[in-house]
Amino acid sequence: MRWNDKRYHTLNYELRKKFGCKVFKLSLDGGFTCPNRDGTIGNRGCLFCSEEGSGEFAAPKELDIKEQINDQIKFLAPKWKTGRYIAYFQNFTNTYGPIGKLQRIYNEALECEGIVGIAIATRPDCLTEEVLNLLEELNKKTYLWIELGLQTIHEDTARLIRRGYDIYCFEKAVENLRKRGIDIVTHLIIGLPNESKEEILKSVKYIANKGIQGVKLHLMHILKGTDLYNYYKVNPFPLLEKDEYISIIADALELLPPEMVIHRVTGDGAKDLLVGPRWSLHKLAVISGIDRELKDRDSYQGKNYNK
Repeated sequence: MRWNDKRYHTLNYELRKKFGCKVFKLSLDGGFTCPNRDGTIGNRGCLFCSEEGSGEFAAPKELDIKEQINDQIKFLAPKWKTGRYIAYFQNFTNTYGPIGKLQRIYNEALECEGIVGIAIATRPDCLTEEVLNLLEELNKKTYLWIELGLQTIHEDTARLIRRGYDIYCFEKAVENLRKRGIDIVTHLIIGLPNESKEEILKSVKYIANKGIQGVKLHLMHILKGTDLYNYYKVNPFPLLEKDEYISIIADALELLPPEMVIHRVTGDGAKDLLVGPRWSLHKLAVISGIDRELKDRDSYQGKNYNK
């Protein structure tokens, strides 16, 4: 039950299997906003969301899409010569705009040399019929996945973090995307305020049988400048310790189906903004810890999966 040198089904493994080489994601800023920020649903975004819309590592939005892609390729070129990339529209809600704009920027990305696929981060409530039809066309032309930020299945937590949609909305979005054969990657946040280990793993079990193709497991970061930071100062809650987090991730991987692609097992927080947990800055140590935990358990992704 190994995926090359791993005990879980990594994105690196999946992309190498599909394209025969290392493939990199290029984080792009499409210049979008979000209905949770422009007043449609709310004005402050989700509780944890930063001013960059969770895209601190994306290319500068002052550049057009082709310039963003070329800049990042030049940065990677001295170290990696593969020349194959996924255009990742990351910041804010990347289907929330006029259909003409969506068509234009997706096609701009596809026209760039070396782009072999597109990843689009969005919200379940921003997938109109018109947008779904466009994504269906795009899916016929290129390798595509859509990222949906579920974060948790627990409605009390969802209200606290101001997610702005209910579980039915998420399920309807999944149904509509899968009807069109479009792959879905779901985000879960591990360590949200007041959620127990049992509640976290309930969210994991939920996505395990929803016909979802991939998952990002994020450690909850408290970043300066977010409403979560202000909430934490007034309502301090325990942050996960490193060993605790590693154990939860190992438990989660055991519950997920072997075919589900694991896009992420931790998260990136900008060093100058990160309040906690500070141990997460040592990302490689966290990933190594997860590998070691699975090895010590003689375990692997899907070991405890129940269809």
